[in-house]
Amino acid sequence: MPQAAKSYEYTVSYSPFGQATKGIRFSRKEIQDLVIAALLVIGVGLSMIGLSSFLTNPERLNYVMLTLFTVMFTASFFMHEMAHKIVAQKNGFWAEFRLTFIGAVLTLLSIISPFFKVISPGAVMVAGYADKEKTGKISIAGPATNIVLSTVFLTMAVFVPSEQIFTLGAAFNAWIALFNLIPFGIFDGFKVFSWNKGVWMLAFALSLVLTVFSYQYLLA
Repeated sequence: MPQAAKSYEYTVSYSPFGQATKGIRFSRKEIQDLVIAALLVIGVGLSMIGLSSFLTNPERLNYVMLTLFTVMFTASFFMHEMAHKIVAQKNGFWAEFRLTFIGAVLTLLSIISPFFKVISPGAVMVAGYADKEKTGKISIAGPATNIVLSTVFLTMAVFVPSEQIFTLGAAFNAWIALFNLIPFGIFDGFKVFSWNKGVWMLAFALSLVLTVFSYQYLLA
């Protein structure tokens, strides 16, 4: 039986056995944690109005653009986490989003800090017995989602160059993917690298290229 872990306590266990129950499920506790996490992430998104200084025409950043950026910002984080959850539950594991005390506090501080920005109110917790392949596939789901989102936003930025809000979305998603693919410690990249180095190299290279290109495009 898996034991409950403390905030940010992390272990990886591999086993050839899996659970039989499948399907996408949300518990009441998970929904409560998602609502609180959403409010925290939205707060950080709203606080990042200072990013308008990076735009060529900051005076054009109106409430519509701020709202759009906040929605993109929040959706990018949760789509990353929900990708982990969906893949895990599709493979028969228990997987639910949980707030973590340290992450929630850091995210709350990021709302009021003009320079310190951490968006990590919680994470999807996965329980069950998995081999390296299943663990790797669950782990790559999050960064892969951000790589796709970054590509979509960057394409939109090319076709709508007057609205650099899409470039911000591309840069943010590319950075999320790149950061999470670090092949050490608690990061997704560690499990992906342990499972399939070729998949890790491809994902890391794509996220690196997208990060560099989107930030160059943003600052051009």
